[in-house]
Amino acid sequence: MAKINKLVSPFLKWVGGKRQLIPSILNFMPKNIKKYNYIEPFVGGGAILFHIQPQNAIINDLNKELINVYEVIKNNLEELIENLKKHKNEPDYFYEIRGLDRTAEYKNMSPVLRASRVIFLNKTCYNGLYRVNNAGEFNAPYGFYKKPNIVNEPTLKAVSKYLNNNNISIYCQDYSEVLKLADHNSFVYLDPPYYPISESSNFTGYVQGGWDMWDQVRLREVCDELDSKGVKFLLSNSSASFIKDQYKNYNISVVKAIRAINSNGANRGEVDELLIRNYE
Repeated sequence: MAKINKLVSPFLKWVGGKRQLIPSILNFMPKNIKKYNYIEPFVGGGAILFHIQPQNAIINDLNKELINVYEVIKNNLEELIENLKKHKNEPDYFYEIRGLDRTAEYKNMSPVLRASRVIFLNKTCYNGLYRVNNAGEFNAPYGFYKKPNIVNEPTLKAVSKYLNNNNISIYCQDYSEVLKLADHNSFVYLDPPYYPISESSNFTGYVQGGWDMWDQVRLREVCDELDSKGVKFLLSNSSASFIKDQYKNYNISVVKAIRAINSNGANRGEVDELLIRNYE
């Protein structure tokens, strides 16, 4: 079994990130998780992927800018690091870089420049939060941090080495297409946009357009298909009654999570979340 490299860790702060839920999630995963072909169709910041470090994995996300960062870290690491060093932690510069996706030339920017932009904005924006508006434009404000870690070379190099030294396939498409690749030798971990417990907790701004109730229903139907094929899956979601009802035929466990993203400060803190699985 390949040795775990602790430097392999998320290179972006991502909404709904699973770092603080890792012990609970691992507790409910199969004990022999390494023997499976690991599939994560909503990879986000990759906290679970990088903690487990499977040798065979398929990762996917619908966010094109996010997946571009993964691909650039894998294929163009040195160019990325050199470009990251050029950024300035200043408000005017921040808003200049943020505004690039409102320009015509943005579509012609190289993958390296786009990846560098995403990492810079993520490290220097308020709350380190990737957020876009309905037009798909990054809209989080400047964070006024004194010493943000814009160029985290040790982590970037470790992640690049992991992605290159293992059989990791990277996709950017609808999750249902990626899950067609799953078979009985696969293990699927699903971390979709959560069903909101309240209006103030309804945050889906990292994917243009967001998710609604019918997206949640379609996901449950896809999980039913996985189950019928004998594919083991573990799914995270909110503790909403709607989600409990959707997955009433599966094993549902309640875990505690710390959530800092809520427009109402009083609603931040420890909340119940669900871990849903189709195996014992």
